[in-house]
Amino acid sequence: MIGVQPADVVLRPATASDAAAIATVMRASLNVFDWMPVLHTPEEHLSFIRDILMPSQQVAVAETSGRIVGFIAVSGEWVEQLYLDPAWTGQGVGSRLLAQATAGTPVVKLHCFQANTGARRFYERHGFRAEAFGDGSANEEGLPDILYVLRR
Repeated sequence: MIGVQPADVVLRPATASDAAAIATVMRASLNVFDWMPVLHTPEEHLSFIRDILMPSQQVAVAETSGRIVGFIAVSGEWVEQLYLDPAWTGQGVGSRLLAQATAGTPVVKLHCFQANTGARRFYERHGFRAEAFGDGSANEEGLPDILYVLRR
């Protein structure tokens, strides 16, 4: 957005009324990747966010001018989801979400697709180390992935 700076982005806990906006950010982020298979409809993404993700995980959003531009979902030591509106990548918003959501957690784990080179660079810059490589048989997309672990 013109005139909006990363410093204008506020991080806050997600509320039930944020589900549709979170699903929109997730979808927009996934649509950037030509290697990502489209497995779910927008309605299925919304249902996942509203009925599964939000009730069972700690979800925080990044918001500016009343618009959600990113979110993170954490369950224990696992970062389950971290997505940004593609227009907001590279501006520090993801770093802020990750730092806030994992503060005080001595070990943080997550899975990342091997093909997602941008996310891999992001996590490695934040101290995550690849500990295992998967062949895709353990995820619904069927894509090779990486287990990343941050030990503080």
